[in-house]
Amino acid sequence: MSSINEPLGGGIESPVKSPKPFAAYEWMLSGRYLRARRKEGFISVIAGFSFLGILLGVATLIIVMSVMNGFRAQLLDKILGLNGHIIINSSTGRFTDYQSVIAKSRKVARVKQVIPLVEGQAMVSTPARSIAALVRGITEHDAKNLHALRQDPNAVAPSDRNQKIIQGTLDGFDKNKASLAIGSRMSKNLNIYVGDYVTLISPRGASTPFGTTPRIKRYQVTAIFEIGMSEYDSSIIFMPFVEAQKFFNRRKRVDAVEIVLDDADKVGEVIPELMKLIGTSHNFSDWRERNKGFFTALEVERSMMFIILSLIVLVAALNIISGLIMLVKDKSRDIAVLRTMGASRGSIMRIFFVTGASIGIIGTIAGFVIGVLFVSNIEAIRQFVGWLIGVDMFSSELYYLTEMPAKMDWHEVTQVVVMALLLSMAATIYPAWRAARMDPVEAFRYE
Repeated sequence: MSSINEPLGGGIESPVKSPKPFAAYEWMLSGRYLRARRKEGFISVIAGFSFLGILLGVATLIIVMSVMNGFRAQLLDKILGLNGHIIINSSTGRFTDYQSVIAKSRKVARVKQVIPLVEGQAMVSTPARSIAALVRGITEHDAKNLHALRQDPNAVAPSDRNQKIIQGTLDGFDKNKASLAIGSRMSKNLNIYVGDYVTLISPRGASTPFGTTPRIKRYQVTAIFEIGMSEYDSSIIFMPFVEAQKFFNRRKRVDAVEIVLDDADKVGEVIPELMKLIGTSHNFSDWRERNKGFFTALEVERSMMFIILSLIVLVAALNIISGLIMLVKDKSRDIAVLRTMGASRGSIMRIFFVTGASIGIIGTIAGFVIGVLFVSNIEAIRQFVGWLIGVDMFSSELYYLTEMPAKMDWHEVTQVVVMALLLSMAATIYPAWRAARMDPVEAFRYE
């Protein structure tokens, strides 16, 4: 039996020789087979669907994975922008040695900021309505250095992403004891703005012979912030630290000390060092423990979406197989003629390999371009589609974020592109091998 590179007829020398992996005539025939004639229209339709399937599969994978990455990054940024990476609480319930804990914490490497906090639940009341809120006592210095409350002096407008204080200012926050900073959604819900007054009611007020009486005090709104997460913007209030100690009867103690690191992923390295310095009389927890269920669910959903959407590319690759097998059947006479002219089996295999692989390669490139363009303009596209159909497609009340997030991971995009290319090329191997193994004598017999 002749080898795959030998021409049919033993002593007949092939007129087609080329030192290159793919000869010019192989490219020419591959291109001609991709441009099917009228009688081969059905094969052309299958090739078109294969192309569209790979294009949509690659584009959808890039878009969906980028949106999932964007959700995770945005939520992580907003959650950690308001809460510390490490939280220290007293195991006795009375955190009076917080000054010592702060001094020791600042000696640890990677510690960027140490924030003492007073926290308590209160009812916020106006003449129109009342809502529950979480009040956090914080110093002016710590508030201004908190990522979620940053004031950017270079911001050109309150809507600038770097500007979290959209009305008012935190300047003089400590001096004005009766001042509050509230979220933008709370401001809208209560219909109050900078300069307006609200009444805070705490159920745990002063102790009297007749029991504990509620504490009621009037405060002025001096700043309105917008973190971008509706749950926070509608329920959190910041109060001067010393005033919060008085209002919640904390006197000379705090509820927690929060530590912000220069890298949120290094909490596992920093906590042991803190425990050595501070001791085991305090409880230590980090952002991973507090949000474990939330971020684990996001990761599982992200992985499952990748697997499910990869099936689109797989189905498109299977369409390439079916289309090429039909093309090989239809071109059996052409294959027989080429073989008798001296074309080797390897040459025939390369012709049909290029024909099928071209569909996958062009479809992958087109899907990559469309996916990248879509992700780059996803917020504008969302707004346009929402305006077109008259529906809010990304309600912040449901999704906690004020805009559609998308973050492209180029390593992940490369994986998607490589996977699509490998699947589409692998799909061409069997039909191309079938074409190369075709016996020209048998092909002529049935023509």
